[in-house]
Amino acid sequence: MAIELKPADVAVIGLGAAGGVAVLPLARAGLTVAGMEAGTWMDPHAYRADEIHNNVRALVTSVPKAQREIPTFRTSETEKAQQAALHPMMNAIGGTSIHYWAQSWRFHPWDFRVRSEAIKRYGASAIPNGSTLQDWPLTYDELEPFYDRIEYEVGVSGQAGNIQGTLDPRGNVLEGPRQRGYPMPPLRDTEYTDMMMAAAKKLGWRPFRGPAAINSQNYRGRPGCVLHGYCDRGGCHINAKNSTAVTTIPEALKTKNLTIFDRAHVTRIVTGKDGRVGGVQYLKDGKEYFQPAKVVLLASYTYENSRLLLLSKSPAFPCGLSNNQGQVGRHYFGHWAAVNVNALFPFDLNIWYGAMAQSVEVDDWADDHFDHTGLGFIGGTGLHVSTEKHPIAAAAMNTYGRAPAWGAKWKAFVRENPGRWTAAYLQTTSFPYENTYLDLDPEVKDPLGDPVCRVTSGPKENEARAAAFGQEKMEQWFRAAGASEVIKVPGNGPALSTHAFGGTRMGDNAATNVVDRWGFSHEAPNLGILGASIINTSGARNPTLTVQALAWRTAEHLIQNWKKIAQ
Repeated sequence: MAIELKPADVAVIGLGAAGGVAVLPLARAGLTVAGMEAGTWMDPHAYRADEIHNNVRALVTSVPKAQREIPTFRTSETEKAQQAALHPMMNAIGGTSIHYWAQSWRFHPWDFRVRSEAIKRYGASAIPNGSTLQDWPLTYDELEPFYDRIEYEVGVSGQAGNIQGTLDPRGNVLEGPRQRGYPMPPLRDTEYTDMMMAAAKKLGWRPFRGPAAINSQNYRGRPGCVLHGYCDRGGCHINAKNSTAVTTIPEALKTKNLTIFDRAHVTRIVTGKDGRVGGVQYLKDGKEYFQPAKVVLLASYTYENSRLLLLSKSPAFPCGLSNNQGQVGRHYFGHWAAVNVNALFPFDLNIWYGAMAQSVEVDDWADDHFDHTGLGFIGGTGLHVSTEKHPIAAAAMNTYGRAPAWGAKWKAFVRENPGRWTAAYLQTTSFPYENTYLDLDPEVKDPLGDPVCRVTSGPKENEARAAAFGQEKMEQWFRAAGASEVIKVPGNGPALSTHAFGGTRMGDNAATNVVDRWGFSHEAPNLGILGASIINTSGARNPTLTVQALAWRTAEHLIQNWKKIAQ
């Protein structure tokens, strides 16, 4: 028999990048919020400027729950799904926002209208075969105020390129218009980023400094980044990286309206006969609890959002919560075509340490910023070069055909060239397809005996062509900067993605979408879903800022419509 707790107005499942944002407006509005988190507070003293501690052992391995629930993967329905390798899902207060790269991108206006804009410019045949692509039910302009709110509440460093239609070439002139600039200037330039900036301009491209949820100066009582690196796999010991663990969650706690239930392993969302959710069932220290709530907001990452809904069966939802139309798990996709390009230079590069978000970007080949006629794909690739490199990782370098991969000659090559090579990170637009989805694995189970999430997805021609096109442009950029050797590293095709989208897609049509334009279930009206699982298209950039803007928007809608939703 579950121990029943004091009722809350809202139960938020997961206190990561999305749930950790939503709790703040809710708590400020005076609603009582129960924050359910499978992890707990991480100790900043455990974050070290130590490559073995952070990058080899990895912070995420110290939090085992997510690693025991890693989804399985297969490329077709006839293939047996296999357990995937270690995945950087993070159970902690602050979630993966503790150790992510902190790139904080707005999606481009085109990303919200891909289907209609592609058909308008190239014709209906431009839509990839088998794609379930649809326009978002909202526009960039509708989300812009929430982008702005998050950039200031969390703290983002950057250089605006389009303020209310006025373009500034120091920033991204291809971005959608914004109402004001960033709250902080971009992270510090380096010799390498200056070199790559100059090379891009020589090509006639429009480079700019990337936005980052990292303090470039003191902000709201937290110091600026000291740029020693190591926070791409670990946390920031001085709280200069703006995880929700040091920004929105502490602010919500100050209201005394947020109560955090840590080490709370949520197993089911409980639904009544009327189809409304009534609360959350969870385990802690071997005991079962029930947290009653008038509204539940699910924010447990893309894979787990679909999994928990499918596990939460009831008479009202025999196939899983909010799944009477069979849409939970559908329209899944990821940044599968994120590929690398490696380059060797005939001179040393000043690329040691720093931060992955201390970068230069080129958006000229992303989205629909160029004519795709005859290219065989829509969408594009964002080009990203950054400063951070560490000694152990540097030694695991490609020898570019100039030395064997082992032995004395390999050692000599590595000793001579560790500071002469670098890699670019490319992200390509991805779309949902009919044959790509999430469901429950019929064989593989977690320690509680519940099936893990199963990912089904095969290769996609549109994304592969777009990625290959982006690699050609990246090679051109490296060559212009003086690279003597360039290797284009092929993508590994669809697999588990750190940027996973869909499964509970947002849309006005209840027959083909799980949630409405505000993020609330079409079938269970007091269930909201947060995170990238509601996103329709990916854009050629990281999703975190968009996820957080949507989370604030959902919370604000709940506040403004409390009586109607909570009844």
